[in-house]
Amino acid sequence: MAWQTRNLMDLKREFVELALQPGTNRRDLCRRFGISPKAGYALLDRYRDEGWACLQPRSSRPHSSPLRSAASVEDAVVGLRQQHPCWGGRKIARVLANEGLAGAPPPSTVTAILHRHGLIAPPASLAATPWQRFEHDCPNALWQIDFKGYFETLGGRCHPLTLLDDHSRFNLTLSACARPDTSSVQSHLQRVFEHYGLPVRINADNGGPWGSPRTAQPHSLSDLSIWLIRLGIRVSHSTPYHPQTNGKLERFHRSLKAEVLNGRSFASLELAQQAFDRWRSIYNHERPHDALGLQTPTQRYALSPRKFPLTLKPIEYSPDDTVIEVGWNGFIKFKGLRLHLSSSLHRLPIAMRPNRQNEGCYDAYFCHQQLMHLDMNTLGKP
Repeated sequence: MAWQTRNLMDLKREFVELALQPGTNRRDLCRRFGISPKAGYALLDRYRDEGWACLQPRSSRPHSSPLRSAASVEDAVVGLRQQHPCWGGRKIARVLANEGLAGAPPPSTVTAILHRHGLIAPPASLAATPWQRFEHDCPNALWQIDFKGYFETLGGRCHPLTLLDDHSRFNLTLSACARPDTSSVQSHLQRVFEHYGLPVRINADNGGPWGSPRTAQPHSLSDLSIWLIRLGIRVSHSTPYHPQTNGKLERFHRSLKAEVLNGRSFASLELAQQAFDRWRSIYNHERPHDALGLQTPTQRYALSPRKFPLTLKPIEYSPDDTVIEVGWNGFIKFKGLRLHLSSSLHRLPIAMRPNRQNEGCYDAYFCHQQLMHLDMNTLGKP
């Protein structure tokens, strides 16, 4: 089986970097990339012999740069800054070192060169202040998902769908969507799940299609959330009016705006997607990340061992649960009470589970997801 021709060099690079992760099942990785094990191992053999030159057959590009004069070093710094105007001294120094530049300067020297050439504005220097970050301990423990604010193209509105792994900052998809609806998101997520596997949890904001914006109830589910829960994924939502909950994704959106969208216009969604694909490759594989100790996201990411199932498993609950089918408009009847859950749960079974710590209290579950807590001691019967 041959490599897919679309974004061939990006696919090969991603395959090699993931294959080099400790503990990777390389035969399973070949299956996910749609190639034969023979093709995958041949590429890895070429990588060991040629380095990244293996991505381009018969490439004469050296694995490392030869010795250069001080003027050449300065030209390299300026050239890289012109390619990536938002990169600072630390990123440029790391990339030049990774590329094997002889006499690659430290970050302080790179910064001085940028100042000397007028490539750093004073506001940018003032904005470069460190702040405390939190991240999950391993890849795929949490993914953050959202739409970047739409922009107009000649072919209609573009809604960029973004999905980020919390631990590695690896971008799993950056898709130019015509509509921010459930159908679009589900099709892109299925492609991601088939390629990278399933996460433990996905966090989104409270609007559609992630939640139910028409209700203030925190346990109300959307059709998309129900699909994710049935796949065994925990679904969580950001605190209303608190975008910092998805802070890494908000920071990703800032970089996307600064490095791709600002000052540009697109004739179609297809051309926007081409720009997204080019930048995503740079972001995942080339751009050092300060929060990752100047590693790239791919160096921190690994495929999830939880594979996307071909069919949804049947919904099952424990013998101690009271199983109730949700009626019209998301209502159920339990112990004389009429309770509202979510209209998206219509005709699906939920479980009322006795709370072991508090007598007379129950927790409502859909699959593994807790929907609400009910205290009969305070509510009583009508």
